[in-house]
Parts: sequence; C-alpha cells; structure tokens
Amino acid sequence: MNIAIVGTGYVGLVSGTCFAEMGANVTCVDVDQKKVDMLLKGIVPIYEPGLDEMVQRNVKEGRLHFTTDLTSVLEDVEVVFSAVGTPPDEDGSADLHYVLQVAHTVGANINKYTVLVTKSTVPVGTAKKVKAAIQEELDKRGVDIPFDVASNPEFLKEGAAIKDFMSPDRVVVGVESDRAKELLVKLYRPFMMNNFRVIFTDIPSAEMIKYAANSMLATRISFMNDIANLCELIGADVNMVRKGIGADTRIGNKFLYPGCGYGGSCFPKDVKALIKTAEKNGYDMKVLKAVEAVNASQKEVVFKKLNNYYQGKLKGKKIAIWGLSFKAETDDMREATSLITIELLKQAGANICVFDPVAMEECQRRVGDAVVYATDMYDAVLDADALLVLTEWKQFRLPSWGVVKKSMNTPLVIDGRNIFVPNDMKALGFEYHSIGRK
Repeated sequence: MNIAIVGTGYVGLVSGTCFAEMGANVTCVDVDQKKVDMLLKGIVPIYEPGLDEMVQRNVKEGRLHFTTDLTSVLEDVEVVFSAVGTPPDEDGSADLHYVLQVAHTVGANINKYTVLVTKSTVPVGTAKKVKAAIQEELDKRGVDIPFDVASNPEFLKEGAAIKDFMSPDRVVVGVESDRAKELLVKLYRPFMMNNFRVIFTDIPSAEMIKYAANSMLATRISFMNDIANLCELIGADVNMVRKGIGADTRIGNKFLYPGCGYGGSCFPKDVKALIKTAEKNGYDMKVLKAVEAVNASQKEVVFKKLNNYYQGKLKGKKIAIWGLSFKAETDDMREATSLITIELLKQAGANICVFDPVAMEECQRRVGDAVVYATDMYDAVLDADALLVLTEWKQFRLPSWGVVKKSMNTPLVIDGRNIFVPNDMKALGFEYHSIGRK
C-alpha cells in the first residue's frame, strides 16, 4: 500500500517509519530541504530510542522515502496523512495554517480518489475546514474528483513512541464514508491481526478523543501535585497516598506520580486548545483552567524550596541541575520545568551548571550561555551549593553519593521527581527535599 505523510516532526517521522516497518510503501514529505537531505543520509533530526536504526533499515530496503514535493507523489498514493505542526496561537487556540495548506495542495493536485487523514492534534471541527479547502481547490479547477477526509489522532509517548505505535492500546479512526473506512482498515490490518483495538468513530468524536485524553492525563498530574503540596503541610506521605488511591480499580495507578509539573509538546498545548475550543462554543472549562494554574505554579516549586532554604540569598550561589528535557528518554525541552527554573535562578543572581544525557544541545539552542554546560553529572555538582533534579533519567537513580557529597559545597538535594528515598538521603548526610514527602 502506498501512502504519504506530510511533516517529518515527531509524529510524522515515527508514524511513517513504523508504517514502513509493517510493509507499507511510505513517502515522508517536508518543506525543509535540509531536514530531508539529512534523512536521506540516515541522520534522524529528533531523539527517540530505536528510531535511527528503523529509519536506516527501511530506507535501505526501499520502503521509506523522503521528498520536499508532495505533488510529485499524489499520483501514486491512496492515503495522505497530515502530520504538520499545530502550534498554539497567541490566544491558546491551535494554529491550523499548515493543516489547511496541506489540504489546499491536495485539492489542487489530486487526479484520483484520495483520503486525506489528519494525524495532527486539531480542534473539533477541523475536518470540515479541511474538506472545504480541498473542495475549494477542486472547484477552481472545475473538476469533480472523489475524496474523503478522516481523523487518526496519535497517542505516542516520547521515549516510547515506537513501542506505542507498533503495540498500541487502541487506534482511533474517525471517518464519514465506508470507502474511507475500508481503505484505513486495509492499512491497519497488520495491527488488527494482533487483536489491537481499532476504534472507528465519526470525525468530530475522533478529534475530541485526543484532546480529552491528554486533558484527563494532565488533570491527574495536577491533581496529584495539589495533593502532594497538601501532604507536605499536614505531614502525610504522598507516595503512601498514591499507592492507597491507585489500588482502587476505579482510579488505577497510572499518572498519579507527583513532581515539578508537566511539559512537552502535547499536554500544555492541548489543554490550552481545548479551553479555547470551549470558549468559542460558549462553554467555560473550569477544571482545565485550574489544571493549567496548578501546573504553572508547580513548575516553580523546586526553585521556591531552594529559595526558602537560602532565605532568598541566592546571588553568587552555584546551583547544579540534573535533567533539562521535560521527561526522560527525549531531548524535548518544550514547556520544560528546567526553562522556568533557569529563568528564576538567573533573576536571583545564581550561577547555574547543567547536565542532561541528551538535551544539552537543545538547551544551548534555547538559553545559550546563560548556563554552564557540565561534561557529566559529577562535573555539574562540583562546588555546588545545591543540586536540583528536574528529570527522572535512569542514570541519575544510583549515583555515587560519596563523590557527589565530597564535590558539593553544601550537600543540599532538591528532588523534583521523587527519585530518591528521603531516609536514605538523610543517612548519607544530605539535606534532602522532595515533593509531598517529609
């Protein structure tokens, strides 16, 4: 089966590569010639475990192709996936400029039945705009060519995206015709053979599912952060609370881990977009507004703990940071807590030394020489007055604490991800603070 995927960002590249792995003939399209040239050489512009090898293998075996020209492949493909960016506008709503641009290109150039599938996260009602854009171009040409639009939102977790795509807990497909459904059933049949759930819905429901799912997960995180902050005040242990409520089968134990706030490309953007969608339809999403407010506050928690310890006297202090990406197993720093923390430390006059296993280059791009870049995790803590842990990378879990303590001016650790055990840290001679635990 021949398909095209427009956009070689995180969603587009992972999806295209995985479809190729399952036997489809895939052409990934991107307007960035430099990026396409890199991919043709087997150089992957994003960090995702296992993706490099999979891209190289499928390029070598002739199932994965890259181009800058969508029009050149439309004659050969049955399905076009739109996986372009939908960045938030100034008001928080999703920018559909790139999505509609793809639709116009498809409408201006197709000569046979084609299905345009939106894979990007888009507000409810986008499919109507996409359909109208294609029809507008067909009318300009004075031709009557059948087409369909569909919605196929992605649910990939950065750091585990390949596993999520190849072994999904569900695939959601929104269609409005049997013809489009049959074509997408054919494409997803390899997944259905392993009893994976493919859920077919109407298009507005499919568009809504993605926003609702991400907003629910964001809500759970902010709720647990609220609970954690209260636990600290009343002397309870949030880990015990988490285990207790997670044992309730109605609640479950996922996404109940407190920390120093969520970030990334999905949760912040999708919560904002759903709030804005509701406003445009005359509804006030009170819960999600509270979720946003809690998260914004939580990103400052680690800094506030540090500032309280030093009674506001951080000028000239050397502060080490372990972890820059918004989560482990990615170099993505979009909406990362580290960016907020670095800015607050700069304002306080602190000297900052940072280390992350994969996000150093991205940090350099974002904050430049505002921080010192350590060669490793131990170099970061040399002569440090505090260590802030902001990302739960595996290599941070069992450090040589003896080396860390000897290296630091003050053995103060503020753990924003609750990686370490409080009693163990105290026994090692550290002043230790975490989230929701005494």
